[in-house]
Amino acid sequence: MSFYVVVGAGPVGRETARLLAEEGHHVVLTSRNAGSLETNSVRTVSADASDAMQLAGISKGADAILMCAMAAYHRWPTDFFPIMDGTVKAAEAVGAKIVILGNLYAYGENATIPLRPDLTPDPTTRKGAVRNVMWQRAVRSNVPAVEVRASDYLGRGAVTYFSLLALPSLLRNEAVQFPGDPDALHAWSFTRDTAKTLVAAAHYTGPWGHAFHVPTQNASIRELIGKFAIALNREAPELRRLTSIELEGLGFREAIEMSYLFDKPLLVDADDTERLLGVRASSLETMIQDTLADQNQGNLDR
Repeated sequence: MSFYVVVGAGPVGRETARLLAEEGHHVVLTSRNAGSLETNSVRTVSADASDAMQLAGISKGADAILMCAMAAYHRWPTDFFPIMDGTVKAAEAVGAKIVILGNLYAYGENATIPLRPDLTPDPTTRKGAVRNVMWQRAVRSNVPAVEVRASDYLGRGAVTYFSLLALPSLLRNEAVQFPGDPDALHAWSFTRDTAKTLVAAAHYTGPWGHAFHVPTQNASIRELIGKFAIALNREAPELRRLTSIELEGLGFREAIEMSYLFDKPLLVDADDTERLLGVRASSLETMIQDTLADQNQGNLDR
């Protein structure tokens, strides 16, 4: 049995902690407001990851610290660095490996498609630069580090452009507005598959200092909306492209610099993850059903 600390109690962090506990490991889930998990096998501790001494105390004896924390989207340049720095310092203090939950932003707008995990980062946005600096902070530490990079999420608890802009209209059976080319293929990561990849990466015994992509399913926005409509037993709604001005008017100013992700095909190469970690993508239908089950549970709770 090993000991793992999961930093961040969002949907991926909580699922990662649960999966590790199911394997029989000792697991601590920590965030500023950690709450609790259904399983008694995970101990939850409310703490601030930017406090390296506090996190090191929690992590004493840990095999790995899995950094799954998320900063508020509009505060990435100010809030993410202290979290990453605290995590790295804590890992160095206790001799733990670092497994980071990342994304595709650092590759930048000009990266070749499909994105490969060995591509040199070339961020073209503020958020991409933040992600790159975070990864560089970890990979240059004196402990082993690896990053698991996910694309846009589907699944329970996912908060993404799709869940914020498209899903509410789908559930109300209204026309959908979304940025980008509606017919460009796009990679979708399942929150549960992401957690599986993080767990597998924590057990990885090969060379560290590199990234793994979460295996994905590919579908255009139009195709994905059509599949959601079928799952909801209704006709596919009208789909209209949102402009940058309209995004800002809706209060999504922070999304404008990342709109390029939907302007052209976005595909990822996850061959290394499948071959070395043994993780494969769930079906798109499974991702959709899990996303809708989350909505149904929310309706029951109201």
